Amino acid sequence: MTFWVLAIALGLICAAILGQVLMRGRVGDAPPAAYDLQVYRDQLKEVDRDLARGVITPEDAERTRAEVSRRILAADAQLQATGQAGAQPALPGKLFASLALLGLVGGAGWLYAQMGAPGQTDLPRTARLAASEAARANRLPQDEAEARFEASQPVTPDMGEVDPQYLELMNRLREAVESRPDEIQGYILLARNEAALGNLSAAAEAKTRVIELKGEAATADDYAELADMMVSAAGGYVSAQAAEAIRAALARDPKEPRARYYMGLYMIQVDRPDIAFRTWDKLLRESTPDAPWTALIRPRIEELAWRAGINRYEPPAEGAAPGPSQGDIDAAGDMSAQDRAAMIRGMVDRLATRIDETGGTADEWVRLSNAYAVLGDFDAVRDLIARAQDRFDDPTVIDTITNAAKQAGFSE
Repeated sequence: MTFWVLAIALGLICAAILGQVLMRGRVGDAPPAAYDLQVYRDQLKEVDRDLARGVITPEDAERTRAEVSRRILAADAQLQATGQAGAQPALPGKLFASLALLGLVGGAGWLYAQMGAPGQTDLPRTARLAASEAARANRLPQDEAEARFEASQPVTPDMGEVDPQYLELMNRLREAVESRPDEIQGYILLARNEAALGNLSAAAEAKTRVIELKGEAATADDYAELADMMVSAAGGYVSAQAAEAIRAALARDPKEPRARYYMGLYMIQVDRPDIAFRTWDKLLRESTPDAPWTALIRPRIEELAWRAGINRYEPPAEGAAPGPSQGDIDAAGDMSAQDRAAMIRGMVDRLATRIDETGGTADEWVRLSNAYAVLGDFDAVRDLIARAQDRFDDPTVIDTITNAAKQAGFSE
């Protein structure tokens, strides 16, 4: 209520000032016609002085007096029409003042109703965190999420013509699985083929059974596939069970890309854009351009960065292949020391060449700085930082490049 009172009061004050100016039609102590009359009277006196000094002839003086007198009559007529106050006619003034009031107060209210959030209360950090925790605790179970999604789809999507023989084989597979509930291979086939038919709910049930039969041997890929089926069956909603599957996948492999994508989506839905941005940004930078989640993340990452409080965000360039990451380096653990060094050096050289040829993005400079430090090539790190100071105007980019090297062992 305080906001609305202040907003309306300020609007009325501005409209009143503008309306007063419009109705007066002038600025100053006297109307323009009164100033004109004074000037013309001074001109008549000047004509008499010039005539007395002999500067002009009597004929010129007479012509000048006639012209100045004509102007005096016109100015006097204008003064009589507008009055001594010099205001413009009342009706136009009131009309323009009313339009100003409507535009400032009514227009501002309409604009706020369209773009603002009427009725929105203050959201301090503690309240937002509490709301996020409540959203996590109150996630819909999978069956309710699927039911809500199906209810919002009035038309069943056309799956195309399905081979009757394939449907017959699917019926036999379902019967076989039902008669042999402990045979894991049957459930693996059932989950895969139900998903191919678009029966995502049935596919998720079959995949859940696969994980149950595998027990501790269930992999991060198993849980990520289950989460994918569940979220797709619920129309993109991450249910409580889907969130559990995502956590289970990441517990087994923190780098599992599908689980990381769905974790970011889950954090968006529970109003934690800060965590979602960090998750998606790192995944986007570590993924190839043709990865399926890249096309899903890229259109939303800049808005997500803004929601996370990052005003200046530069996503990785489209089509840029990821440079050597710590994961790439760790993947070479089974090689000999000589082969591993050669592989890493080749990756680093390719990235350095790309930066030399194209200028590179800030993210590529950060990765190259980190890679040089991992290799222990600190002279190259120093040279890269010096070049970065000429390449980038933003000091935060230079700090990011330097910190990336420091995290890998660079100490200067």
